Amino acid sequence: MLEDRDVAVRTARLVLRGFTARDGAALAALHGDPEVMHFIGTGRPVPRDEVLAHTLPRFVDGAGRPGGPVGALGVRAAEEAATGRFVGWFALLPTHPGRPEEAELGYRLCRAAWGRGYATEGARALVARAFAEPGVQRVTATTMTVNTRSRRVMEKTGLRYVRTFFEEWPDHIEGAEHGDVEYAVTREEWTSP
Repeated sequence: MLEDRDVAVRTARLVLRGFTARDGAALAALHGDPEVMHFIGTGRPVPRDEVLAHTLPRFVDGAGRPGGPVGALGVRAAEEAATGRFVGWFALLPTHPGRPEEAELGYRLCRAAWGRGYATEGARALVARAFAEPGVQRVTATTMTVNTRSRRVMEKTGLRYVRTFFEEWPDHIEGAEHGDVEYAVTREEWTSP
């Protein structure tokens, strides 16, 4: 059973908590799913050994610290509140080290959790958390232009389209020629009626 100090955010259906070593198999399965990784990084699944040796320790260490800026909330494991089933992760990290006034929102969910509104629910909870405390003034998120599902989540979360941009990537992913998009919301926009 989770103690309140282990939980960063609760929603109606989700619990966002710090990662632990026990999350290794679920995280490796998530990052090893070709459909989940299609629009991310190299566009290919991440090998299990790499997830366990590099990604998991970074997530365990990067959960944010009590009393720290909300932008340091870090990466949180997401599980269904009713069942405790791992459904993915959400992140809220400063876009620039030492500048917590702008934070970047991220998320990655298991395919079994797609289409259930979890991405929007978790993302909205993190944005609300960011703006509930002083410090964060703007939340951003990016994705590939062709990743329409993620773009819809950003819009439903309350972020607005800002720009399309092009970056050099070492590996070509189908659709990369259309660039990436940035969405954002400011504290003022979030709190305005």
